[in-house]
Amino acid sequence: MLLAVKQRLHAAVLKAWFTDKGWTRLLIPLTLIFKLLAQYRKVRLLAKNRWEPPVPILVVGNITVGGTGKTPVVASLVKGLQARGYSPGIISRGFGSSAHGYPRLVTPLSTPEEVGDEPLMLAKQLRVPVMVDSNRVQAAQALCNQHRCDLIIADDGLQHYNLKRHVELLVIDGKRMLGNNLCLPAGPLREPPERLHTVDVVLINGTPAKAPDFNFTEFTLIPESLKPVATNLSETIMPPEINTTVHAIAGIGHPDRFFNTLFSLGFKVIAHAFPDHYPFRAKDIYFDDDLPVIMTAKDAMKCVNFASQKHWYLPVIADISPTLIDAVVRLTEHSYRVKNG
Repeated sequence: MLLAVKQRLHAAVLKAWFTDKGWTRLLIPLTLIFKLLAQYRKVRLLAKNRWEPPVPILVVGNITVGGTGKTPVVASLVKGLQARGYSPGIISRGFGSSAHGYPRLVTPLSTPEEVGDEPLMLAKQLRVPVMVDSNRVQAAQALCNQHRCDLIIADDGLQHYNLKRHVELLVIDGKRMLGNNLCLPAGPLREPPERLHTVDVVLINGTPAKAPDFNFTEFTLIPESLKPVATNLSETIMPPEINTTVHAIAGIGHPDRFFNTLFSLGFKVIAHAFPDHYPFRAKDIYFDDDLPVIMTAKDAMKCVNFASQKHWYLPVIADISPTLIDAVVRLTEHSYRVKNG
């Protein structure tokens, strides 16, 4: 009961932020305090003698609460770098992890409880070194000490100013954009909208709802084929057919985007939204019928051990143009040379 109330409250607040409900303006005095504290923190951290990384660091992040498609962008950048002869590594906070002993290297045998769902998904998909630590500097140091990476991508961490970076790439959801353009708690922003003019690249997931006043590049998330969640199946099974009614599960920052993707593929969707990084249990993914269940790739990481043959996940890839990847690589290398002599 308490969890259900928390879920509804979370969804209501997000909706108010992104649809600009008038009552959010009542929180503006708290937002002013948040902005002052955030600016003080940023100035203090940037004034410190920060660690100099031995390789270029590219940060991929966002300034809004809720999903933007950031992690698929990281995956596409890694694949693009590998195709160009680079040996990239990834650092991440490892949101949702609760193990002791960080920094921690993610392996395909790690668990979401140890390293978080997104780092585990990236490690399984990409087979590149992924290091998690809430302190991104320590994660980057450990990655450089243990692996021969010639470029590091920080998955999230745009506001982690302890980490010296060479290029910042900011991802926005095209439908929701910046919501009511207010910082927390009156709105969904971790930093003011002006931050968009200081990053190196802005990527918008989908066509913007309205024409932005800043330079940006669009990309789309393309669904791949359904895959079984369970890894111990003894026989080949066929995924649900189009026009089938399915239960759709999404514990991500913007679950409606996942549900709409399934709708666009032709499925009849019974939607079940959960908070981002939700720690799924068996009772959350079983229902009183025999309908197929489809979830996100991130959620599948946490359901492997108790999924059945009726559970599937839908991977997506970020369709980023090779020209943009070339530009990001050149910008990262140039910035590294300039800042490090």
